[in-house]
Amino acid sequence: VARLKSWPFADVETTYTDRDTMLYALCVGAGRDPLDPVGLRFTYESPLQALPTMAVVLGYPGSWMNDPASGIDYRRVVHGENALTIHHPLPPAGTVVGRTRVTRIVDKGAGKGAVVTAERTITDKASGMRLATTEHVTFCRADGGFGGPDGPVKAPHPVPESAPHHVCDLPVLPQAALIYRLSGDYNPLHADPASAKKAGFKAPILHGRCTFSIAGHAILKTLCDYDPARFIAMEGRFSSPVYPGETIRTEIWRDGNAVTFRSTVPARGVTVLNNGRAEIR
Repeated sequence: VARLKSWPFADVETTYTDRDTMLYALCVGAGRDPLDPVGLRFTYESPLQALPTMAVVLGYPGSWMNDPASGIDYRRVVHGENALTIHHPLPPAGTVVGRTRVTRIVDKGAGKGAVVTAERTITDKASGMRLATTEHVTFCRADGGFGGPDGPVKAPHPVPESAPHHVCDLPVLPQAALIYRLSGDYNPLHADPASAKKAGFKAPILHGRCTFSIAGHAILKTLCDYDPARFIAMEGRFSSPVYPGETIRTEIWRDGNAVTFRSTVPARGVTVLNNGRAEIR
């Protein structure tokens, strides 16, 4: 626990351009209709805006758990949850600094795994302004029972049993994972069929953060009229992988500025992102 909480993360400086912003928007579903002027806000340079969820790929520290010194069996880790808070709208291009630290470790017990939460702040290098904060929760399936703390454990956000107020279907491009990996996550699980098969999947799967971002796209479209300044925060738990080419349906319940959501793949009858919570203006 002490070693991970003092892990020597280096600051990660990311310089991104209009091109990177457009590529990211394309792979999470913007610009599907070439005649829709709204899509051009995120895919055309005059003028260009960044999708709020692009913050999840900026300043990313990479696969640090793969270092043997972490004591973690990296082959057995899965992305459990993700959270994002936007403090200021992202500029469409710039240089940011990501600073990561481990904030919480929970030992679920022998044979039950462990949960590691890492927080990353994303700051504009030129101004020093904090743009966003992310939380990346990793479920380390093989690492429970080491005598660490068994809490606190955050209860999952409840999803209503009533019919959703809104439903938004967004098709996933067949090439989405190949495009998304250009944002910095080159895990072969998302590109190489042999690696996916070895991990137990029939084909390469979509990045969890891409699934998360498509759900964010649905909220931005449905509740924010595609205005990034109205998007404040979102979080959710991953429950099943998505295959590129599928359609993600996001069910949305709204209570003022508080939002509950759940994302599914109707074609397979599975929930892929659950217990979602968001905040909008």
